[in-house]
Amino acid sequence: MRNSIEVIGVIPARYESSRLPHKLLRQLCGKTLIEWVWKSAAKASSLDDLIIACDDIKIKEAAENFGAKAVMTSAQHQSGTDRIAEAIRDIDAKIVINIQADEPLLHHSVIDSLAREMVNTPTTIMATVKKLIEKEEDVNNPNVVKVVCDKNDFAIYFSRYPIPYHRDNAPERKHYKHLGIYAYTKDFLYTFKNLPSSYLEKAERLEQLRAIEAGYKIKVIETKFESVGVDTEEDLIKVEAALSSIDKN
Repeated sequence: MRNSIEVIGVIPARYESSRLPHKLLRQLCGKTLIEWVWKSAAKASSLDDLIIACDDIKIKEAAENFGAKAVMTSAQHQSGTDRIAEAIRDIDAKIVINIQADEPLLHHSVIDSLAREMVNTPTTIMATVKKLIEKEEDVNNPNVVKVVCDKNDFAIYFSRYPIPYHRDNAPERKHYKHLGIYAYTKDFLYTFKNLPSSYLEKAERLEQLRAIEAGYKIKVIETKFESVGVDTEEDLIKVEAALSSIDKN
């Protein structure tokens, strides 16, 4: 057992990908996709430890070559949550940050904001992030998940549909994009992992709905920083252009 730490970041890294094969090892501006993600996450001041949870030795070797700490996990896991649960099983940590392996534009301050919420509010067991949607095409894009919250910033629902629906098409309408980064207490991570897959989760193909349908609350914090997941060749081109225009070193 390691010494107790407060916040650990974990990047679950799956080698295979149906839409963009082996995408985590694809090159962008001279670095692999997974290296860009790790470099950004490593800038977060709130993390006491940061690991990459791999399912293939190729990712583990690549991670160690650029200086990351990497651990092997089963290739049979169906979700990043399951992979993280295996990776941290013997690590004595209070809070776990689930950092998506295919979002190299995620700003490190988003990680710090999540960690701060979890540390400062002991009653929060799970948290995630939203950003105001600025592009109209994103509102109707089912790959851009939307979230609506109550007055205390707890998620009411996540959907691939544009929620809320504005019947009168009011000019002041707002939609918020859900960024797929999560924070949990370690205890709740295992509770969440062991919940049965729910009806809403299966319908929307959104894992976080399992927690809401089971009656748990998810705190949602807002960020001004955009993040883009890489799922296609087109995404890869867009993200590479964005990386080339900003200083990520």
